[in-house]
Amino acid sequence: MLLETIKFFFLGLIQGITEPIPVSSSGHLLLLYHYFGVGIEGQKQLGFAVLVNFASLLAVLLIYREDLSRLARNSLLYLKEQRSENKDDFQFVLFIILGTVPAAVLGVLFNDVIEEHLTGVKTIGGTLLVTAVALFIIRNLKGRKNDGDLTVKEALIIGFAQAIALIPGISRSGATIVAGMLIGLKQETALRFSFLLFIPVSLGGMLLESEGILQVMKSPGMFLPYMVAFFASLVASYFSLKWFMNVMRQGNLIIFAVYCFIVGPLVLIFS
Repeated sequence: MLLETIKFFFLGLIQGITEPIPVSSSGHLLLLYHYFGVGIEGQKQLGFAVLVNFASLLAVLLIYREDLSRLARNSLLYLKEQRSENKDDFQFVLFIILGTVPAAVLGVLFNDVIEEHLTGVKTIGGTLLVTAVALFIIRNLKGRKNDGDLTVKEALIIGFAQAIALIPGISRSGATIVAGMLIGLKQETALRFSFLLFIPVSLGGMLLESEGILQVMKSPGMFLPYMVAFFASLVASYFSLKWFMNVMRQGNLIIFAVYCFIVGPLVLIFS
């Protein structure tokens, strides 16, 4: 029981650290399972991933609570009174919803294909290199566009980038931030849109898998390990995202590109 709880703590911790930063949390969890035998078997794996992702979501909600409050308030005011000063926030919310569609649709259509053919260690090694190259390309970009400058086309571009990140090794935060900065968003706007875009995806996954998660947690000896993993992911995600925001402000995305450039080839060599 103690060893099982320690294993779940470790998995939750790693997921929480890697979820916000552009290095692919799903890829790292699969690598842990492959190289160290630390993993969860069968159908429990998906439920666990959704649970710890939900913990990361709570960290995102906590950090962006003021932005979310403003967006909700101003969107409701715009719907009620049609004030022009509230229009940008209302459109930003619509673009978050719109940007969620590609990942939702492609996830339903290709989830089985991804799980069957694109979760191998060699694939993760290759996709980590793709992530590295993308981060290297945008390492010095600044951008000029704010929240109110987003368009439908740009929201969809970022949404499709999030859909590509369904492949393990392609970082969700990395893909969406790279896409946002390539279309000219300021770093702060790209970062905020990326993590607000994470909210509906994580909520949807939690709703779809909630019954299965509850069944697993009711199994003998599973409640404590799952809760330990959940809170480990929550705390780790909070501090990891705070650190990542500071890295973005300082323009040091290159450190994640270097990390992926190192880990990707190592995975390919030793797979």
